[in-house]
Amino acid sequence: MDRNRLIGDITARGTAAGPAVRLTAGVVAAELSRITPRDRLLLDHLDQHRVLTTEQVADLTFGTVGRARHRLNALLDRAVLDRFRHYQRPGSQSWRWTLGPVGAAIIAASRGEPLPRPSAVRDATARLATSPTLGHLLAVNGFFVALTAHARTRDNGTRLARWWNETRARDACAGLARPDGHGVWHTAGRAVPFWLEMDLGTEPLSRVAGKLAGYANLGPRRAYPVLFWLPGTVREANLHALLYRSGVPDGVTVATAAADHATGAGGPAGPVWSVYGRPGHVALSDLPVSMVDGEAWDG
Repeated sequence: MDRNRLIGDITARGTAAGPAVRLTAGVVAAELSRITPRDRLLLDHLDQHRVLTTEQVADLTFGTVGRARHRLNALLDRAVLDRFRHYQRPGSQSWRWTLGPVGAAIIAASRGEPLPRPSAVRDATARLATSPTLGHLLAVNGFFVALTAHARTRDNGTRLARWWNETRARDACAGLARPDGHGVWHTAGRAVPFWLEMDLGTEPLSRVAGKLAGYANLGPRRAYPVLFWLPGTVREANLHALLYRSGVPDGVTVATAAADHATGAGGPAGPVWSVYGRPGHVALSDLPVSMVDGEAWDG
């Protein structure tokens, strides 16, 4: 497929500097006077998690897709954000949003780093648009966005206190395990830290189950429950059957949930989690946590 056709919307756009993106300290300073706290929160999310769909942005910060689209398009026109989507027929795919040259410059300036070249920012977006792991990344981000959206509707202190991307989560595991993300879920005064394994149904279940061996080596300080988010209940049942045959490493707590079941049961925050070795389903807030290490995960 022609890469230029695939990502045809990734082009130079108007900014405070004029029709072509030209980054200077003055451009960044001028834009800072127009960036709202909600905009900055979105930039931080995109810096950490790389890409979000329109619907995910709405759930994170705006509440409605209409409000999100209006603001996203305004930020796009100023090159604060960029976007792409793949060809889809019938219908159209939701836009995928990334940092634009000006947004990346704002992040760099806040860290005291040199301003990036606009071409380098858009090259990175092009690589992401054509990455074979894009779907997996969006699924992982969607999991954490769903928790954030759930917390916004609660008034009992429920919140996603920590959301680490794959790189940060794997660094915390020092190479012993390779989670797709890490979070800490707070509700009703209880905190549940967890590692996330996102399964899209593309790997043999033996390989999925084999990922648990690394978590057994983390030690008690990182002995968080390992959550497997699977696409359907049939695959979830087959994974449990495999785990009962092969066993789970000592000291590792495993919980699974199926996206098709969770859709009508409160999403990943709801009573959709099946804990290996225990009957029934529990909510995320009720997952067993066998260790207490506030310094490590208390957000």
